[in-house]
Amino acid sequence: MENIKIQIKHIKLLKKLNSKTKPIISKISKDLKLARKTIINNFNNLKLNNIINNFTININPHIQPNLKYIIVEIKTNPNEPQILEELLKIPQLKMLDGILGEFSLIGLFIFKNTDEFNKVLNLLDKVLANSSFKKYQIVDTIKVFKTNGIKLSEVNLNQSYKVDEIDYLILKILQQDQGLKLISTYEITKIFKRNYNKEISQSTIYHRIKKLEDYGIILNYAINFNPKKIGYNGKFIVRIKPKDSSKYNEIALKLEKKEEITDLFRIGEQYGLFAVIRVKEIENFGKFMKGLYDSEEIEDTFTTFILDEHKSYQNFVI
Repeated sequence: MENIKIQIKHIKLLKKLNSKTKPIISKISKDLKLARKTIINNFNNLKLNNIINNFTININPHIQPNLKYIIVEIKTNPNEPQILEELLKIPQLKMLDGILGEFSLIGLFIFKNTDEFNKVLNLLDKVLANSSFKKYQIVDTIKVFKTNGIKLSEVNLNQSYKVDEIDYLILKILQQDQGLKLISTYEITKIFKRNYNKEISQSTIYHRIKKLEDYGIILNYAINFNPKKIGYNGKFIVRIKPKDSSKYNEIALKLEKKEEITDLFRIGEQYGLFAVIRVKEIENFGKFMKGLYDSEEIEDTFTTFILDEHKSYQNFVI
């Protein structure tokens, strides 16, 4: 019972650390009706128990130019831990899970453009050249409907705004360079000078971030956490085949409303919808699948059970 109470307390705080704008301790304190000191103590407990890892952001995949989402299935040997270590060093890799079946790993990569994709593909070839199987398969995504629990149909994106190189670097810093302290505009200017040899003022950084928020490019501010440590014990990938292939978009927009689905993609295969499912208990997955078929719009599904999450910290909306 005590563990359940602790989990609930942690989840309440994690929910507040996931917000449309940069989280503010005083606002979280007011919303949760807890003293600022209590919020800080609870945050430190999350840190000490390795429940949280770092602050980050989620970026709208439909920005101009679009981000490229690629799913890669990889066959490796359990006696090749160095392959896994090398894969985890690739910064574009956002998810890497152990699975059963023809392939032993499945990963999600996000690329800024085709050039970046080609460079990582060459790197992937070099890494897997040292594997006994040397086998992988790329699954291209056609459209992203939901990412990290965020329903993209509900996001008002300014389609006319073109993200430039400075914007990309700001987004990259906010996504990859934060620790367990929210990064300031001053710290971002220092990173620009140190890493990119660019002199950008704090004022410019502030106004650019505000524009990226207002235009629906920054989807949310979040914190990477360990799902299993707050009770999310089951993760599945479900490929979905509708009865009527002309209704992919219509069905996807219904599916994105399901809270168990954290990520939903249209892919170029017979089973044209690819969903990542999170449940607290394995039996909850059975209920989810029953509800899926109750709609009478689904012809078939193919399920993959996730054995291990090799990138153990995620930031989906809870």
